Amino acid sequence: MTATPKTYDVRTHGCQMNVHDSERLAGLLETAGYTDIASLPEQERGEVADVVVFNTCAVRENADNKLYGNLGMLRPLKQRNPDLQIAVGGCMAQKDRATIVEKAPWVDVVFGTHNIGSLPALLDRARHNEEAQVEILESLETFPSTLPTRRDSAYSGWTSISVGCNNTCTFCIVPALRGKEKDRRPGEILAELEALVAQGVVEVTLLGQNVNSYGVEFGDRYAFGKLLRSCGEIEGLERVRFTSPHPAAFTDDVIDAMAATPNVMPSLHMPLQSGSDRVLKAMRRSYRSAKFLGILERVREQIPDAAITTDIIVGFPGETEEDFEDTLRVVRESRFSSAFTFQYSIRPGTPAATMADQVPKEVVQERYERLLAAQEEISGAGNRALQGRELEVLVATGEGRKDSQTARLSGRARDNRLVHFALPEALPEAERPRPGDMVTVGVTYGAPHHLVADSALEGGAFSVRRTRGGDAWAALQDKGAEGAVAKPSVSLGMPRIGAPESVAASEPACGA
Repeated sequence: MTATPKTYDVRTHGCQMNVHDSERLAGLLETAGYTDIASLPEQERGEVADVVVFNTCAVRENADNKLYGNLGMLRPLKQRNPDLQIAVGGCMAQKDRATIVEKAPWVDVVFGTHNIGSLPALLDRARHNEEAQVEILESLETFPSTLPTRRDSAYSGWTSISVGCNNTCTFCIVPALRGKEKDRRPGEILAELEALVAQGVVEVTLLGQNVNSYGVEFGDRYAFGKLLRSCGEIEGLERVRFTSPHPAAFTDDVIDAMAATPNVMPSLHMPLQSGSDRVLKAMRRSYRSAKFLGILERVREQIPDAAITTDIIVGFPGETEEDFEDTLRVVRESRFSSAFTFQYSIRPGTPAATMADQVPKEVVQERYERLLAAQEEISGAGNRALQGRELEVLVATGEGRKDSQTARLSGRARDNRLVHFALPEALPEAERPRPGDMVTVGVTYGAPHHLVADSALEGGAFSVRRTRGGDAWAALQDKGAEGAVAKPSVSLGMPRIGAPESVAASEPACGA
């Protein structure tokens, strides 16, 4: 008789860095003998996993409410089953530390952004000692890429090139939680990319709190552009993306590298935050609107079809109507394909939290709605301009929430626009594109947030290119149980490359 496996469930909130960290948490738990509850047939899953891990975010004000609300829902389950273990990690854990256990004493483990590798040991210790374990390191000791990873996707992957941030933006708590920037050596990154490609990955996203300052730790300000060019030499790597750069550190050699490297995609996420120079100064964003617009102009000179997205904060302390009008002006001149817009919220521990002239909520809301309306108009016009164009789309899972109702599939174009596309009528099952495959389709309608490509129904463009990514996805489906989520197997952490650092001799532990 086979023993019932111990199961885990990692629940992720926040940015792509957290998503990738959660893949590492899953890899650690798999290596420790746990099984992803989603990988089991539905009839074999319990009410909740044996271990539930929250990988938290602390950027927005509602992050606290979301965490404690989720923890509250688990409390009765913990009371009924004391063997259930609950762990909280990520930025909120790094910030709140012991407060989490005070507010939710049924939590078993709290760990920080710098010690995700400790999770299995902390779970064992909490179980043995029958008390909560809180372990928060103040700085990164080992780069997370050395940890085992269980990727969510067979055909797409994340690769961290740096962690931490050296900027001091007054609204942002990330540097305090992620620490100073730490860069990986280029050889380590490229070795990881080659390993991913060997597993069937056709698309990677390079991650960093500020990717274009990559190289600051080892003194090469052009390191990021060089890295992008090196990505172009990896055979089988079809799409390379990166997020997020900082306008102050964005140099023309990065634009040159993007334009000259075919597998670096024509998409750029460039956070504006505000179009007011006065507000940018108060935010400690070390650029001004003219420099920002100049970067976009140079990008479009070399990459005319680039889709540029951004982040914008509305209602920063002291923002006047004139400041907000400056933001609207820059947004209109920038012609962003889309924008992530946020209402400013106080984050304790940041300089902006104690600034005078906090903007009233109703004023922030009104400005936010005006910004949304302006960006919707810009996005819609930009997408309508693509009607009639043929695009190459990487077929993906989870991108189209209404695909089952519309009989479409979904994926991302090279410029990262979301595309919902139709299949030819009576297309044989063997000829259907799989997630990870590429299709060429014609755009028939442009909406503010997506494109529709029903060309296959109108006698227009439709072709499928099978890829190794699609092969990798198909191989997983053959192994998975019905109703279960199939994910790639655990990848071992990447060893450090090059000569080991010298270590000073120490006395034997026994004192002999």
